[in-house]
Amino acid sequence: MTDADPELHLPGTSAAEHLPPAYPERAAHGTAGTLRAWQEEAIRLYLEREPRDFLASATPGAGKTTFALRLAAILRANHTVTQIVVVAPTEHLKTQWADAAARAGIRLNPRYSNSDGLGYGRHYHGVAVTYAQVAMKPVQHRLLTESADTLVILDEVHHGGDALSWGDAIREAYGSAKRRLSLTGTPFRSDDAPIPFVEYAPQGDGSKVSLTDYDYGYGRALADGIVRPVIFMVYAGKMRWQTSAGEEMEAALGEGNTKDITSQAWRTALDPNGDWIAKVLAAADRRLTEVRQQIHDAGGLVIATDHASAKAYAAQLRRITGEEVALILSDDDGASDRIDEYSKGESRWMVAVRMVSEGVDVPRLAVGVYATSSSTPLFFAQAIGRFVRSRRRGEVASVFIPNVPALMQLAAELEKERNHVLEGPKSAEEMWDAEAALMAEAEREDRASSELEEAEFTYQALGSDAHFDRAVFDGAEFGGYAEVESEEELDFLGFPGLLEPQEVKALLQQRQARQARRSATRQGLLEHPPERAEAPEALHRTLGEQRKLLNSLVGMYAKVSGEPHKEIHNELRRVCGGPPVAQASVTQLQKRIDLLRRRLRP
Repeated sequence: MTDADPELHLPGTSAAEHLPPAYPERAAHGTAGTLRAWQEEAIRLYLEREPRDFLASATPGAGKTTFALRLAAILRANHTVTQIVVVAPTEHLKTQWADAAARAGIRLNPRYSNSDGLGYGRHYHGVAVTYAQVAMKPVQHRLLTESADTLVILDEVHHGGDALSWGDAIREAYGSAKRRLSLTGTPFRSDDAPIPFVEYAPQGDGSKVSLTDYDYGYGRALADGIVRPVIFMVYAGKMRWQTSAGEEMEAALGEGNTKDITSQAWRTALDPNGDWIAKVLAAADRRLTEVRQQIHDAGGLVIATDHASAKAYAAQLRRITGEEVALILSDDDGASDRIDEYSKGESRWMVAVRMVSEGVDVPRLAVGVYATSSSTPLFFAQAIGRFVRSRRRGEVASVFIPNVPALMQLAAELEKERNHVLEGPKSAEEMWDAEAALMAEAEREDRASSELEEAEFTYQALGSDAHFDRAVFDGAEFGGYAEVESEEELDFLGFPGLLEPQEVKALLQQRQARQARRSATRQGLLEHPPERAEAPEALHRTLGEQRKLLNSLVGMYAKVSGEPHKEIHNELRRVCGGPPVAQASVTQLQKRIDLLRRRLRP
């Protein structure tokens, strides 16, 4: 271990004065040697406070790594610390951190293992390790930390709470560190496991909420042009399966089914042998082709539930594209190299299970298929984070998801900032039960393929189909039911690959208006019904039909204009005159119908 490099020892106290010499960075992180506004702001805040612990939450793709390494260089330059330790979730990320650190003038050893003891090479400034590695020998890592003034960078720090024993190990290893910088793109968990070194504020109901020192959320990053806008392409369809009792079931995605029925329908949709996933993969590939007309190296990622499904999806994509597909499996020693190869290349598709859901930096990913059964806010946010990393302003990301209520809510709330909430106090027994449940869940994921084979005796997918249901962007929904490969679906798949956020919304509204007009024409709503020679119908029946027709047109116009139904009805009354719909005459209703028809015509 060495002292800070002399050339990094700069005078002054401001963030700008402490910045180390310029170093080359990727285009996604700005021009060489420059910092983004939020990074400078966060560094300035840190230097003003000089805290021992600092939690920075920044949306995936915003540049957390650059921020952390620039701050690390500053703290080494002013001799606050002499050693840097980075703790990352995966082996692959250790190498990514070491490569990025080298560009910042910091030499990290990503190959340091627990068997190396306290020696990692005097030519290094520190090490990059994994949370699992630390959990195995926390005392050794504590001794390593105490051997010098150390800055510990905890990447995606929420992983420190993956199990009770992990949290204890992280606290044991780094409790004596001189400085700790915690980073996360998702400052919350799906359970009650406390995140090490994170401060929690008590609430009136006995719960506690995590506090961050600096927040840079997706909404702000999108406004700054740092991340891509995400359009969710939602697909529904009818599913058929057989239960353990031999009963055949049928349900449609997005129909408001019970939780159990929704789960089985979702599982049927993801069945590699069904038509739903085949059609969605084909639609996603068509979308990727459109994007690659403007972004020639744009890539796609399918996130699968288990190894067997991932292999089947990859085979389907090979048949669709005629190209090889990068298959990333967590038990494959060459997975990290394949991710790097894919990231640097121009091939179309990559299929992976969970290991690409977080931290892996593949900026060219522009199209995704969420083909996994996980619906926790944490996993969803991490998965979508793979597609928001922007290389140049105007790039648009498209993610295909099934119409499942939990996913629809998460898609609509993409810009919502969350904190980690701990419920009221639990007994030691409850805490250990929670850890046991987490470990059991991890084991279930590891043997997912064998479980699916066993499940064939209790469940069997019988068939599925798919149709484009709607697009979700910025919390709003656009489009409606459309047959596969219909004009309506192709309208939404044919979006340009380069658009500003405001252009995305305008184009979605335009596509929706076109779809509404087509639908109205097919239903005969835009033409006056032919005159009838028959005797007039009863007045109450005529009024009922007029009201029904008016309400249909109001619904279509609401989709086009974005106005609430009530406001549209009020405006029709102001323009056409007459009482509310329930008291209006046939003639008064017809005036409103005619007005809406004129407004809906191309």
